[in-house]
Amino acid sequence: MATYKVGGEVDALCTRCKLTLAHTILAMVGTKIARVRCNTCGGDHTYRSAPGSTDRASPSARSSSARAPSAPRAERPEKVVISFEEQLAGKDIANAPKYSPKDAYQLDQVIQHPTFGLGLVTAVRGDKVDIAFKAETKTLVHGRGGASAEKPVFSPPSARATGPADKPLSPSTTEADTAAPPATPPAED
Repeated sequence: MATYKVGGEVDALCTRCKLTLAHTILAMVGTKIARVRCNTCGGDHTYRSAPGSTDRASPSARSSSARAPSAPRAERPEKVVISFEEQLAGKDIANAPKYSPKDAYQLDQVIQHPTFGLGLVTAVRGDKVDIAFKAETKTLVHGRGGASAEKPVFSPPSARATGPADKPLSPSTTEADTAAPPATPPAED
């Protein structure tokens, strides 16, 4: 295997040119090439070895340097996938409330959504809930239906006299000065 160094050249697959071309090595992590610059188009990208070549040892080389026999591998636990229908088994589907952002929901509660259909609340985070529907899990809002005293009331800005659009009032000018209409000079005969 050849030894490479930053600034050296290597043949790599250029992601812009879509060809195996000469590249300049820009960065390495240990003995592995990390980033390269195409000498043809000048594009920088992650190093991708030329198709058909590899920087891994061949299978025969790996088997010759095989490890000493070790303890048998620990088996991975089997993944258990529970279908949507199995999650809803034993739940009171007939009395599922219709979804409303104003209502508050609890974990493992079944709801009926007008668009997504039947759903099961899988997580509650503040004013948001994750609901598992048959197609996918959605994050929706809940508990937004407080009393009218709790909701903010719209209050339009107060009407104050202002100066011309491009000039704000000076701090010495008071509202009484700006509210009075300007005096008109007497007409001359």
